Amino acid sequence: MDKTKEGFSQVAVTLIEHYDCVYYVDINTGHYTNLVSMKVMEKNGFPFYGDDFFSDLKKCAETFIHQNDLDKFNQTFDKELTQEQIANSKSFSVIYRVHIGGKYIHMRYSVFLCQDKEHVLCCLENIEEEFHKNEVFKKILESEKRMARFDELTGVRNKNAFKELSESIQHKLEKGVKDYHFGIIMCDMNDLKLINDTRGHSYGDEAIQRTSRMLCDIFAHSPIFRIGGDEFVIILTDTDYENREALLENLKEESFINKRSRSGPVVACGMAVYEPESDDDFSKVFERADKAMYENKKEVKSTNQKQSFGNLDNKKQITPERRRILDALFGGLCTVSGGGYVFLCDMHYDYSRWALPLVDDFGMKSEYMYHANELWQEKVHPDDLKAYRNIMEAALCGTADMSHPLVYRARKADGNYALLTLRSFVLTDSKGNAEYFGGIIIPM
Repeated sequence: MDKTKEGFSQVAVTLIEHYDCVYYVDINTGHYTNLVSMKVMEKNGFPFYGDDFFSDLKKCAETFIHQNDLDKFNQTFDKELTQEQIANSKSFSVIYRVHIGGKYIHMRYSVFLCQDKEHVLCCLENIEEEFHKNEVFKKILESEKRMARFDELTGVRNKNAFKELSESIQHKLEKGVKDYHFGIIMCDMNDLKLINDTRGHSYGDEAIQRTSRMLCDIFAHSPIFRIGGDEFVIILTDTDYENREALLENLKEESFINKRSRSGPVVACGMAVYEPESDDDFSKVFERADKAMYENKKEVKSTNQKQSFGNLDNKKQITPERRRILDALFGGLCTVSGGGYVFLCDMHYDYSRWALPLVDDFGMKSEYMYHANELWQEKVHPDDLKAYRNIMEAALCGTADMSHPLVYRARKADGNYALLTLRSFVLTDSKGNAEYFGGIIIPM
């Protein structure tokens, strides 16, 4: 008996550093002895030794085991189940919550088969800190997984997420899922390269974000993916699928309004719907939507405001009536200019009126001129000429945001260069066609 106690003491010294409570249990008879004690067991009247470990522990379980864990606890502390699990694996463990110090903490219950194969060590370990770290790690991991599927710039789903969903849809198609419906809308933001070249990439990023918000507002019940710099894909589901035609028209109409007012993104778009009779592959629907988008892109491009200049007959003279309208608009522009140089061009005739101080200071030919833009470009500093031409192109194409001024240098009559800020605008007719182009040039 003394040798047994001595052996227990040596085992206890070894285990006490690792476990909060340890019982030495005869797996056949249920006889048990406590090697390492835990106060919660003492407070709930669990003895240091006894003849039926499993029955005794179940009797007081309700006093310290979390109610939601009781069923799992009672199944674990079953003699026959323990014998079966130990015979298969020699050890096993389970986690449950124990009431300690006025709160529940997570404990790990582990069972190890002794060398004599007749006894087991039943060990309890406080893993609250470990559990908390694991939960934090899981949240971080989930967050990282989520971030890996979402576009950092816009917050919509990214190309990885699109690949996962398209593969999931393809799997359904291969399984022949009945009554399955979906549609695809391909979107392409117009003139991103031009915007980046004229305004910089930060402004281009802002334009992409505005495009994303517009798509999310219109297609509120469908997943939206950014799969490229200016490319978006919408997988139509739920009510968005049912109302797809109306929503597509809403997108086109909003793009048209944005183009006319230069107040938001312009998007080319195309839609295709899954046809069970002919579509056995997701890519077929995707390709049809992509083709439809490019057709719409051609239509959008064909109506660019720059055509107002491109189709101009240079020999055509401005009419007296149009000149009176130009003068009236010019007078109103001078009133609100705040002292800056003012110019205004009738785009149907490429005929402009320029403020006299601008004509005098920069040595322009006269107050009224045909093709004044070509003459003015001769004054622009060579290093700024590309940016100037790009912003003019963007303005006439309807992709420039007129609230952002262009800063550049122009040569004055005395040969010196002046640093200027240009705020420009385009006036359109009732059909959205460009009619007048003007601006205020402010010396810096």
